[in-house]
Amino acid sequence: MALVADAYESELDARGLFCPEPVMMLHNRINDVLPGEILRVLATDPSTTRDIPRFCQFLGHELVSEAEKDGEYVYLIRRGGA
Repeated sequence: MALVADAYESELDARGLFCPEPVMMLHNRINDVLPGEILRVLATDPSTTRDIPRFCQFLGHELVSEAEKDGEYVYLIRRGGA
């Protein structure tokens, strides 16, 4: 899936942090995003490739896209529910 650079409303920069910090920060940050809006997450921890999709599935958010380039992971997450 291609990522569109301006297709998000908010951003979380979790680069340089390691499990469980990126997902803990995501859990807090997603509450600041309105339902239906997109949060872009930047990370460098490879465990986020497992943790972020599970986070979305468990909490009812949509993982719109994910990509990796040169050790940097980029996720677009649409907040679900109310």
